[in-house]
Order: sequence, then structure tokens, then C-alpha cells
Amino acid sequence: MFELKNKKVTIIGAARSGIAVADAVLRLGGIAKISESKALEKIDGVIIEAGGHTQGFIEDSDYVVLSPGVRLDALPVKWAQERGIEVMGEVEFAFRLCPCPVVAVTGSNGKTTTSTVIAEIIKRAGRKVCLCGNIGSPFSKHVLDLKPTDTVVLEISSFQLESTIHFKPHVAVWTNFSQNHLDRHKDLEEYFQAKCKIFANQDKNDFAVLNFLDTEHRKLAKRLKAKILFFNTPDKLAGVDNPNYLAAMQAANALGIKEDICLKVFSEFKGVEHRLEFVRDLGGVDFINDSKSTTEKAGQWALERSLKPLVMICGGSDKKLDYSPLRSLVAKKVKYMIAIGEIREIIRSTFGDVVTVDTFTSFEEAINAARRIAKPGECVLLSPMTASFDMFKDYEDRGRCFKEIVNNLK
Repeated sequence: MFELKNKKVTIIGAARSGIAVADAVLRLGGIAKISESKALEKIDGVIIEAGGHTQGFIEDSDYVVLSPGVRLDALPVKWAQERGIEVMGEVEFAFRLCPCPVVAVTGSNGKTTTSTVIAEIIKRAGRKVCLCGNIGSPFSKHVLDLKPTDTVVLEISSFQLESTIHFKPHVAVWTNFSQNHLDRHKDLEEYFQAKCKIFANQDKNDFAVLNFLDTEHRKLAKRLKAKILFFNTPDKLAGVDNPNYLAAMQAANALGIKEDICLKVFSEFKGVEHRLEFVRDLGGVDFINDSKSTTEKAGQWALERSLKPLVMICGGSDKKLDYSPLRSLVAKKVKYMIAIGEIREIIRSTFGDVVTVDTFTSFEEAINAARRIAKPGECVLLSPMTASFDMFKDYEDRGRCFKEIVNNLK
């Protein structure tokens, strides 16, 4: 057991995961400290410095735990490392306390759906499962209440993976790889290597679920110690063609869960909130919430599955992504494009010669404009293709706001 009694644990960042770590430290008899760059209200039992980080506060620690938003080259990390203080991410912290097997799911796209489906399959097989991580509820929030017979399904991002040390999932699933988070990682290679850390500590008793259609995944498979299970193989399993379901099926296979249970879950699965979520029909116009679309590939997925002419709302904060590969698909599928957020002019310059692009600084005005433009038999699609942090707390906040505005339209 990771011994924390009377140990000083300093958490950098007070978002959901940081608060969860602090709670766990207190429950284990440790001393919880939070260093936050922004203003922060008092938290019972926690020693806090807010409005900036100080070297003395960081150095007075036995361990330093990073929230996912904190970069590894941040000054507080450097201070800790210079003093020989072990630095780890929130996922690493929780994993050291976890008594049960972990199924970890990463990927540029599809990881939320895949994680959710895997959790449903495990539940349907009669086992107790905890779905957490990047999907919204921190691993640390649940870890002290888990039993050895439970299973954790953990959605994990590159930000969370890069600060792992001994993290060793029994089943590691990598859905796909494409450009993403180039505002955080210096290039695609650094992003790829961060994802690879999901397999770093696996051995022959573990499983790696990889995408056969990705040539880099096929190369990677030759270097891994874990048992390899490919999905998206030429012989599709049981006629299933959704890649997220195929990945989930192989994870279930690794856990010894039968195929018929998987197929039952697939037939009943209604999808995840904010991913191609039908909101309402208003005067013959469909409104679809795809706020979970935070990459160019996620936007492609939404466009390819849209059968009606689209008025597309897209844009948000700048992740340094290239949207030009979508030009021909946008020309084919989109009748009118509405761009918002930091990248609205990037959207206009990328697509303005293949479709009419209008820009807005107000989300509500953008939705009202889409409503005026769309005709019966068409669809208003919110598929931002980037992060939300310029205007919203996160993609969930953006999706909820979209639904609230749409549901209030007369």
C-alpha cells in the first residue's frame, strides 16, 4: 500500500482531480496541500496557497501530485525535482492505491464511447465496475472505496499519461491516433510517445488492444510485452463495424467476457451525452449536439454520418490543428458554416472558398443564426472540432449550454 500517513502531499492545481487527491490524502492520514495559480476558496483540512506558486510551499513536500492541466516543464515541477521530491500525476497517485484490475482506454477520438461501452459490458457480465478518469470523475475520487473484485475502466488522456511512472493497466486500449493537443505537445511525435506510456509497464500477463488499420499500431505491437489483441481487422467480429464497439469487444475478450454479452450491450446502447446527441426537432429541423467533437477527426466522423444538409457550428480554442483535410467533405455535406471562438478566422480561411462561412463571438447568436438559416429537412450540427476553453469550462459545459439554448427556442 502507498503509505501516506503523516506525509505532506502537495497538489498542483485545484480542479476536480486535485480536490479528489486532497480528499484521499486526508482519508489516509496524510497532510494535503494545494497550490493553485488562481483564487481559491478555503477547503476544510487542506493547506492552501492561491494566486500563484511559491518555491518554499512546493519544496515542503514528501510528494507532489499534478492535475492534468499542469505541464511537466512547469516551474513548480522543476522546484520539486531539484529537491528530489517525487512528482506524479493524479492517475499515477490513484493507481498506487488501487486494489483491483484497471482497463485503461486512450485515443485521439472515441475513447469516451469505448470506455462507456466497456463499462456497460462488464456490468452486464455481473461484475462491479467503476468508470472514471478523463470521462469526468477523477480516479482518485473512487479509489479508496474499491475492492479487489471490482474493475476500473479508466479513460485516460495524453496529459494524464505523460505524468505516470508505475501505471500498469491489465488491459490497455488505444482506439486511434491523429493530430490533437498540438497546443500542449511540441509535435506529433511527442504526442504519440505520451500515448505509448499506457503500455510501458505491462507484461506478458496483460493485454494491449490496438487498431489494426493504424500502421504505427502494427509496428508498436512488435515491441510490446503484453498479449496483443487487434480490432478493425479484415475479419470483422460478429459483423460489428463500429470501431469503438470492436475495441470494446476485444477488451471484453481479454476479461473473459463472452461475445453474446457484448452484442446485447451494443444493441441497447444509446450513445454518450454530447456525442452526436439528438436534442430536438424544431419545425422540421434537427438539432444535434456533438460538443464532444474536439478534433478534426471527430468532426470528420460527424460529417460522414450526417444524412441531411447541414448548418454546421464549429470552432473554439486554438489547438494548432490542420482542418484542410476536411475541405472536400465539408463541400459535400455542409450547406452553411458558422464559426465561433478563437479559431473562427482559421475556420473561415480554411473553408470559406468551398462553403459560406459566417463568424460570431456570441454562442447564442450563432445558434439563432443557424436556426434562421436551416430549412425543414436540414440539420443544425454543433461539432466544434476543437476544445472549448476560450468560452466554456469544458466540452460538457458547451454541450449543456447548446441544449439549453436550443430547447428554449420558440
